[in-house]
Amino acid sequence: MSFGLYRALLTVAGAVVAIVLAIAICSVAIIVAGADPIAAFGAFFDFGDTPRQLAQGITTVLNRAVPLFIAGLAVAVGFRMNLFNIGVEGQYRLAAVVAAYVGSTFSLPGFLQITVIIVVAAAVGGFYALIPAVMKVGRGVNEVIATIMLNYIAINLAAFLVRGPFQGERAKGQLTISTPQIPESGWMPNLNFVFEWFGLPAPRGGGLWGFLLVAILLGVGLWVLLERTRFGFNVKASGLNATAAVASGVNSKKMIIAAMVLSGAIAGLIGLPEILGDKHAYGSNFTPGLGFLGIAVALLGRNKPVGIAIAALLFGFLDKAQGPLQFADVPPSVITIMQGTIVLLVVVANEVTSRMALRQEERRAARQLGRNTPVEVAA
Repeated sequence: MSFGLYRALLTVAGAVVAIVLAIAICSVAIIVAGADPIAAFGAFFDFGDTPRQLAQGITTVLNRAVPLFIAGLAVAVGFRMNLFNIGVEGQYRLAAVVAAYVGSTFSLPGFLQITVIIVVAAAVGGFYALIPAVMKVGRGVNEVIATIMLNYIAINLAAFLVRGPFQGERAKGQLTISTPQIPESGWMPNLNFVFEWFGLPAPRGGGLWGFLLVAILLGVGLWVLLERTRFGFNVKASGLNATAAVASGVNSKKMIIAAMVLSGAIAGLIGLPEILGDKHAYGSNFTPGLGFLGIAVALLGRNKPVGIAIAALLFGFLDKAQGPLQFADVPPSVITIMQGTIVLLVVVANEVTSRMALRQEERRAARQLGRNTPVEVAA
């Protein structure tokens, strides 16, 4: 058996064991909460009784997975460089409020309007990530501390902007405060036609967000950049061994700045699926916590775009079950427990399988070396 196949099988086996253990642990939590585990897990797969409810359930999963996938990609770029960009939460919140406001101040043909909004969001996110990068390169400030502190600044700055200079007109009786609404030319078309291909009715509400296509292109583009280009090699080399990378001619300071800015630029796009596909503005009820969840998604997906996509779908699937769980008299907190347990156990399983694969490769190399070493013959 080849080493690549052996490692792949170990990875799959570790993930399966981790998920089984997570189900067992969550079953105990459900029993303690006074509910039936079988009914609870049955609620996860409850997509309704009608075709429209099925389409609505699938839409809920995918719409939740899209921003989580982008958040996971943003965090993964930093992880590849051995950098911990904990500031994704603040970067996407600040980028979202600025992009939403800028997008509401002008009107262009649809494609141009959406492109400008995307560019503005990426620029704001990248610029805000540049601050901790410069602090680390210039003064050696730990990026974890810097990005955590900058999160507080960005979150409160976004709250100030939406309640102050960026505030739009409030309709009578409206409780939430938001930026002015983006013109219809800046609304991204939905993908409800996909359901028609499978004979399902279109879901209600905003439907399947069109930003899904942008997220797919972003994932493919990032994979090519990190796996098939010199830049990606330099990022990985600098993360694995900065000293060896410098000796080979890689400018580690430039790579830190480039990786952090790229991570921040991707983070700036996290809020756009909701803005362009549903609310068309940034409001005081804008979805929080996506940046922190992106850390879990990146860890669960092992910093690979395909793995991150699977992890984002899993989180979306778990979040979709909150409604059916309430009908089964199961506390919604079970979702949070399950998410944390799965991430923790999968990370542990990945570490264990990686060490097992490394030992197997070392033994294989030792056997190969022993066969290739000439035997001395006594005179």
